[in-house]
Amino acid sequence: MRIRVVGGGLAGPEAALTAARLGCQVDLYEMRAMVDGKPRLTPAHQTTEFGELVCSNSLKSESPNTAPWLLKQEMRRAGSALLRIADRTAVPAGHALAVDRVEFSRLIAEAIAAEPLIRVVREEVTRLGAPLLQGEDPQTEDSAKHLTILATGPLTSDALSAEIERITGSGRLAFYDSISPIVDADSIDMERVYFAARWDKGTADYINCPMDREEFDRFLDALLAAEAAEAKEWEKLDYFEGCLPIEVLARRGRDTLRFGPMKPVGLRDPRTGRTPWAVVQLRKENLRADSYNLVGFQNHLKFGEQARVLRLIPGLENARFLRYGQIHRNTYIQAPVLLDENLRLKKAPWLMFAGQLSGVEGYTESIATGLLAGIYAASLAHGEEPVPAPRGCALGSLVHYITHADPKDFQPANITFDLLEPLEEETRKKVRDKKERHRLVCERALAAFDAWWSAIRHVTPVSY
Repeated sequence: MRIRVVGGGLAGPEAALTAARLGCQVDLYEMRAMVDGKPRLTPAHQTTEFGELVCSNSLKSESPNTAPWLLKQEMRRAGSALLRIADRTAVPAGHALAVDRVEFSRLIAEAIAAEPLIRVVREEVTRLGAPLLQGEDPQTEDSAKHLTILATGPLTSDALSAEIERITGSGRLAFYDSISPIVDADSIDMERVYFAARWDKGTADYINCPMDREEFDRFLDALLAAEAAEAKEWEKLDYFEGCLPIEVLARRGRDTLRFGPMKPVGLRDPRTGRTPWAVVQLRKENLRADSYNLVGFQNHLKFGEQARVLRLIPGLENARFLRYGQIHRNTYIQAPVLLDENLRLKKAPWLMFAGQLSGVEGYTESIATGLLAGIYAASLAHGEEPVPAPRGCALGSLVHYITHADPKDFQPANITFDLLEPLEEETRKKVRDKKERHRLVCERALAAFDAWWSAIRHVTPVSY
């Protein structure tokens, strides 16, 4: 049986490579393509490459015994293809795993091209069940013949979104996500900035642009007065709380940015020995260090306004912007109502969901659900019932959240310790130190993962 994977972002290639590794033939569909010598793109993508990172280039913390670290450790033990590529293309980023975007996409394409069980189809999918594309043999909507993983991400096309609505019988949910600006490294005034990692954790890989109170107030006033892109169209945006544009945060109070993306705590200026009033951090985009992104500075201001306001940041007075901040739609299904713990649509179990479309948020989380979907689809293709990842591990807790959250207030989630099962009450009473509690949670989660992984018959453990 061929497995159909729709979407060439992060979850789709991970699902395809995983299923192929487990002996399944895979058709990988991606709508972005070169048409008559011109690229057909989405409003947010700039390339037709697999695994293009649209927002930041970070896969979050690598600090031991943090929730993002735990999720990645489980994925490494499961042989995640994209996480292996992320490790190979890592750029210095303190205690975070950040990647060279171009190399990351290039190696994903190489891995897919090198896998004989994967066939790439550069066409837009607009219908599900029988048949996906014109010219294919007609079939009935039969799970044995149309096992499909949908991983089309936050920019699922209007036509496919309508088809998802038809099959699910439920209106889609949507919020709007934003992209941070990128500056040319040569245009940064290095005399006005300094390298440091917060609290000196990891290597000092971040450029820090310090502001005193007067500079911050001048920047904030300009930001609040800046004109939004297509302001009338975006008046009623439903933003994801974890990824708010800086101008939205700024309107919540004059100190909101200083407690958010411009937080100076732990970033003492080595030249003065003092902590600035506010700090803007820049993170490397690639190993060449020829470009940096403004961490947490997603926005949807007009491009000219962005240039004017952001050049008020010390060190960026003459900044050349390689990419301005943008805004794009983020679509996801109401997973608590629609999906089971194997990421299958309850009313049509031949259809699976992965990535941000399934209701997770973040690069690592998207890859994680692609990994699980590939494993579960391979089980079905081999005639076995999938064994879901246990609630006790990070992978299982992430899926447990999206399939059991309150549908009325459901929003996509990153991996956090709040999603994992708490320690037993007796242990909580004995262990007061938060870091030690987290260590114990991680230890227990990895044990649960290892037990599940070793029990899956159709998977041979892969050494990472």
